[in-house]
Amino acid sequence: MSMPRGGRSVTSQSRGRAVAADSDTVVTVTGGVTDLADAGTAGVPAADAGPGYVLDIVIPVYNEERALPGCIARLHDFLAAEVPYPARITVADNASVDGTLAVARDLAERYDNVEVLHLDRKGRGGALYTAWIDSPADVVAYMDVDLSTDLAALMPLVAPLISGHSDVAIGSRLSASSRVVRGTKREFISRSYNLILRSLLGAQFSDAQCGFKAVRTDVARQLLPLVADTGWFFDTELLVIAERAGLRIHEVPVDWIDDPDSRVDIVKTAVDDLKGCWRVGRALATGALPIRELQSSLGREPLVPGVPIGMVGQMVRFAIVGVLSTVAYALLFLLLHPWMGAQAANLSALLLTAVANTAANRAFTFGVHGRRGIARHQVQGLVVFFFGLAITSGSLLVLHHFGLTRDRVIELSVLVVANLVATLVRFVALRRVFGAHRHRESL
Repeated sequence: MSMPRGGRSVTSQSRGRAVAADSDTVVTVTGGVTDLADAGTAGVPAADAGPGYVLDIVIPVYNEERALPGCIARLHDFLAAEVPYPARITVADNASVDGTLAVARDLAERYDNVEVLHLDRKGRGGALYTAWIDSPADVVAYMDVDLSTDLAALMPLVAPLISGHSDVAIGSRLSASSRVVRGTKREFISRSYNLILRSLLGAQFSDAQCGFKAVRTDVARQLLPLVADTGWFFDTELLVIAERAGLRIHEVPVDWIDDPDSRVDIVKTAVDDLKGCWRVGRALATGALPIRELQSSLGREPLVPGVPIGMVGQMVRFAIVGVLSTVAYALLFLLLHPWMGAQAANLSALLLTAVANTAANRAFTFGVHGRRGIARHQVQGLVVFFFGLAITSGSLLVLHHFGLTRDRVIELSVLVVANLVATLVRFVALRRVFGAHRHRESL
């Protein structure tokens, strides 16, 4: 694979904007991740686009003057021999205090497809944001400088993105067919962390922290401004947002050998990751992350109007809310019955659980957040409540007619069944209510 010579050096400082430059000019890009997004970095002309790169592989480094030469030599040779697309390597130096930057610049002079990006602040996420947001390539990727992941997985990683079938691709060390060599402690932490992601954020991807990922550049430019973290949680936050937006995440089982010289502070990283999970979970719950708008801009809206993405998950969430509501209804009915009789207890228990049910389904099941329309949704939920009231009250009248109200078990069983029927009707009705709300929001 032939490439023109002449690597580019890019520097990031604490404030300012990017300026276009030729191959001999230093480009200054400043600010944190959100600062870059607000400053409109994506609109800044990228440096020399070279031969029309298809793939841009970023190597984020901090004090890696010893490991960097071997990494770049090995990766350069692999790209030349195994990758049939124009590809470049971008070394993203994260404020190294040793000779990493000088080594990187020497490598850029030696290899025709190596460029250097220097940032004056630490943080892998910030480095990836800066390198990816203005990359001239069709697909951007990154891998750790130790090349712990076997490079044989690179083409399976990027091929679905280049073809346009998938949007994001990740290497997975936790797949059944992956071959991994690492200590018990790291294995336990990795699996525990991914279990937490599935439990707290509903993540479906298997390995958030493997340093072997790729994303289509057009997709990255829409995702990156929403990612707030500039450190190790960057990967997880990007993947959670991508998954919630309905993007296709392709997973590749990898062969991976742990680097015994890794300088990652496991405890600090784990604490920061848990804080990140809480922050992202709260943003999703409150609607601070504009997932609906992102789906629309990425073309990931429902294929059939009225049929939401993730229908199975929606039904499962509704069932969870329904079961909890039914249990709460039963407890309230038993508690209130001695004080006010069957009909009044049924009315009170059903009304209280109906209000809570509508609120829970609004946010948890159908993903509608914020205060807009909340009163109207509760009124519409009460319409369904009156239908449920008619069913359950009618059931009580039938029991009373046949003299079965003295048997509390029979009475409660019939009411529970009637309440479940009303719940099914509630699902159909609320889907229409919140589907109409999303349609109005999109206009």
